Amino acid sequence: MAHTESPIQYLNPEPRYSDAAIHGQVVYLAGQVPTDTSADMAGQTQQVLDQIDVLLKAAGSHRGRILMAQVIVKDIREVPEMNTVWEAWFQGVTAPPRATFQAPLVNPDWKIEVIVTAALA
Repeated sequence: MAHTESPIQYLNPEPRYSDAAIHGQVVYLAGQVPTDTSADMAGQTQQVLDQIDVLLKAAGSHRGRILMAQVIVKDIREVPEMNTVWEAWFQGVTAPPRATFQAPLVNPDWKIEVIVTAALA
């Protein structure tokens, strides 16, 4: 039996990383970070979720198809503020499984980074 590999599609590939990879019926997003680091946790969270919306749409998916989310925060004490924005974003669809943890982020001004995996629509 011959083995044929499924193609992998990359969105916005750069030398260091791609914004997303699509394989089979699954899209894997790179960690999304805020662009305006002067914003508070709610503002940075909204920026990141807006970016995820754009990437999922480009890949042929949407937030209601997220299979798993990983949320990395700089300060675990800011999770309640993040959760307020997160819960509003998932209104009307089922929130996916999620892991949330505190860790240092590459840019010390980032308060949050979110990684999601989603099924294609």
